[in-house]
Amino acid sequence: MGKWWHKFGWIGSTLLGSAVFALGFAMFLEPGDMSAGGISGLALAIVAIFGVGSVGTISILINLPLFLLGGMKIGKRFFAGSLIGMISSSLLIDQFSRFAIHGLDPLLAVLYGGTVCGLGLGLVFVTGTSTGGSDIMVRLLKRKYRNVPIGQISMVFDGLVVVLTGIVFRDVSKALYTGVTVFLCGKVIDAVIYKFDYSKVALIISDYHEEIARQIDVRLERGATFLHAEGSYSHAPKKVVLAAVKKQQLAELKELVVEIDPKAFIIVQEAHQVLGDGFSRYSKNSL
Repeated sequence: MGKWWHKFGWIGSTLLGSAVFALGFAMFLEPGDMSAGGISGLALAIVAIFGVGSVGTISILINLPLFLLGGMKIGKRFFAGSLIGMISSSLLIDQFSRFAIHGLDPLLAVLYGGTVCGLGLGLVFVTGTSTGGSDIMVRLLKRKYRNVPIGQISMVFDGLVVVLTGIVFRDVSKALYTGVTVFLCGKVIDAVIYKFDYSKVALIISDYHEEIARQIDVRLERGATFLHAEGSYSHAPKKVVLAAVKKQQLAELKELVVEIDPKAFIIVQEAHQVLGDGFSRYSKNSL
């Protein structure tokens, strides 16, 4: 089962994420002429301008030329996965339109629509694929700007859709609401992709550093590193224990340190990503 999931599980995650995105868009955003940016937002504007077609159909037509670029630049799996994501999300947007909630307060539509769409896109992005369109461009930009969170890149890219929404519908409030949706969607994308990967890094200052490091290895099955330091008052040499642990191991780490040395000085901070043995592995397609 583990091998099968590692090889094909990303397809299920892509389909699930695409369905969640489509549901959020069709149920909360489309009824109020708002979007979460990207190709779906552009398609919504085109349907409003010309009065023909549906958001799902127009999305597919816009996406087709972009797939050649994405497939050549990022690889076969990204191409195949994004094709699955694009087709499923586009078709499901039209299917889920029957669940549209009309007359919903715009602020509620923005909050729920942005959150649900961001959750869906985050699930898709985690698999290393996309739902096509602007997602392909965002992934390509991410490869160039490695230190910028993907949600921020998405927000900048989708800002153009916000402006277009205001122009097409001649309603500044719709543009502003769309802007809030894009912002919230980007934040949720980052939360899905990065937040679950957060670990903790602890700096422990104690005269019992050897025993503390040993117990971290034995009880938590985590490595530790000694940093050489010097006391500012005594100028005595010190060894600081540096250890990276999973969030759920933090309480146990603090307990074992206090058991060994109740006077130990402990500094705990967030680690955005920890790469290496026992944590995630780096890939050139990592987000």
